[in-house]
Amino acid sequence: MRRRLAAPPAALLLLSTLVPASAAASGGPDHPAPAPATVTTSVETPALYDDEAGGNASGDDPAIWVHPEHSDRSLVVATAKEGGLRVYSVAATELQSVAATAAPRADGVPGRYNNVDIAYGLDVDGRPTDVAVVSDRYNDQIRFFAIDPAGAGATTPLTEVTAPELEFLFSPDRATVAAEQTAYGLAVYRAQGETYAVVTQEGSTTIATARLTTGPDGIGYTDVQHLAMPGEFPLPDGTTWVPCEEPGVGPQLEGVSVDHRTGTLYAAQEDVGLWRVPLPLGSGEPRLIDKVTDFGVHDAYDPETDECAPVDPEAPSYGGKNLTADAEGVDIWYGPGRTGYVLVSSQGDDTYGVYALTGRNRSLGSFRVAGDGVDDVNGSDGIAVSNAPVGEYGSGLLVTHDEPETGPDADGERDATGFSYVHWSDVTQALRLR
Repeated sequence: MRRRLAAPPAALLLLSTLVPASAAASGGPDHPAPAPATVTTSVETPALYDDEAGGNASGDDPAIWVHPEHSDRSLVVATAKEGGLRVYSVAATELQSVAATAAPRADGVPGRYNNVDIAYGLDVDGRPTDVAVVSDRYNDQIRFFAIDPAGAGATTPLTEVTAPELEFLFSPDRATVAAEQTAYGLAVYRAQGETYAVVTQEGSTTIATARLTTGPDGIGYTDVQHLAMPGEFPLPDGTTWVPCEEPGVGPQLEGVSVDHRTGTLYAAQEDVGLWRVPLPLGSGEPRLIDKVTDFGVHDAYDPETDECAPVDPEAPSYGGKNLTADAEGVDIWYGPGRTGYVLVSSQGDDTYGVYALTGRNRSLGSFRVAGDGVDDVNGSDGIAVSNAPVGEYGSGLLVTHDEPETGPDADGERDATGFSYVHWSDVTQALRLR
């Protein structure tokens, strides 16, 4: 069953106090934005290739599963779109390739796996089981893969346990699914003893939540609810700004993560910025806590180039200084008590914004990832971070998508993507975080 909610009108009113990017708060001439710090990586996964020979595998979003007793047996699970899933070891070696098979429904088609997160302790066949939860765009649903407790020591780390005939998340019928405005970004969370997934819709401002269910036929979901986020924004100059997209497409959200301590959703609207949204959906007012640098710049869509360009190249921006569209992956690093950090990948300039998890989520700076014997990380989409030791990453692990993958082992003539591993301690030192 579905229930559609409307975002509180005050979500738009919060934007009426915006100031141009030339002002001090946005890093203008008198207060330029500080240069991003730099951290390095020497570890990356094998290249994936988005062509027929490579199985149309295009890396997108990672998740980290931490082994409860032997952290060196932990896993990184990553989506490869039409190429399915990849499972990597702590050393970034490939352990398993999972094909994007047809969804278990009468009208199921081969999948396109977009985002992934980990749900711990679901009841599968009467046993607590950790599960990789995946959004499937071509079937507009969620797919579920049980994680073998042996982790990296297992012959087959992932096994699909999706229940049959699950409902579409955003579409009324299969014909509508074919338009591909379907399940996109994804994160899982727990509330009042239940496990939920939050899923964004491709090409739309809509967010959905669903309660996960378990039974003899596998893992499914129910109680799907929707929230329409803002798609247009009033500006101080009296105009209304609508982010430029191709016709029929809205300013979509993708990267999402939930603060498990407070039940707060952090969601990146790619061409707008970073939102903080209370859960359950509709229980409070969404707040835009940071904006992309060109927020408020009126663009026009050119159908010949399939791109947007400013109507007035000299027009001021009302944006922030940390995120350059697209704002993409989001994850949370947890510290003691209620402390921690929200991380957002700024795909447009190959950096990552860091925000406090408490208070008004003030900006704590940004960083980029340079290669040491491997290529620099570019065009990052999905990210994942763990505060627990993961093998040699004693203070935690950050995994980030890299596109294009241009390292020495990649074929420069093919569309290559991959994932890079970063010591979390390097990030804390570079930004002088606690």
